[in-house]
Amino acid sequence: MTMQDTVAPFDGDTAHSLARGLGWFSIGLGLMEVVAPHSLARWLGMRDSEPVLQTYGLREIGTGIGILASENPTNWVWGRVAGDGLDVATLAAGLNRPESNKGNIGIALAAVAGVAALDVLCAQSLSHQNGRDQTERQRLRYDYSNRSGFRAPASTMRGAASDFVVPEDMQTPKLLRALDAG
Repeated sequence: MTMQDTVAPFDGDTAHSLARGLGWFSIGLGLMEVVAPHSLARWLGMRDSEPVLQTYGLREIGTGIGILASENPTNWVWGRVAGDGLDVATLAAGLNRPESNKGNIGIALAAVAGVAALDVLCAQSLSHQNGRDQTERQRLRYDYSNRSGFRAPASTMRGAASDFVVPEDMQTPKLLRALDAG
C-alpha cells in the first residue's frame, strides 16, 4: 500500500487550519504552564512538579511558534504528538503520588488524550499531503544525467579557447610585468 492508497483524515486545507489552531493552543497552554505552574501543580496535587510544568510550557510555546512560523508544519505537529506522550507519562506518574488529586489528574488525562487524538489526525493528514506532494515533485523532476553543461560535445570543445587573448584591461599593468614574470 502506497501513500496515495491511504486516505487522510482531513484534506490539506483543513489539516493546515487545524495545525494553525493547534499552534495557537500550544502557545496559550504553554503560557499558562510557564506563568502559573504553582496553581496547576496544586490543582493536580503534584506539588514540587513546577519546574517540569514550566519546562513543558516552554516546549509547548516553542512547538506552537514552530507550527505557526512554518510553511510545512508537519514535523512540528508530530512534535506535539511526542509532547502529548510526555504529558500522559507525567500525569500517569502523578497518579501514584499519595497527595495527588486523582480526579483532576483524570480530567487532565482525558483532555490530553482528546488533544492528542487531534494532533495525531492532523499530523497524519499533513504527512499524507506531503507524501503526495513529494511524489508529484518526483514525477515532475527533470533528468539531467546525460548533460555536461557544455554547448557542444567535449571533443568539439577541446582547444576552443586556445586563441583567447587576455584583454589589456585585465592584464598585469606594464610596470608590474617584470615582477610578475619572476
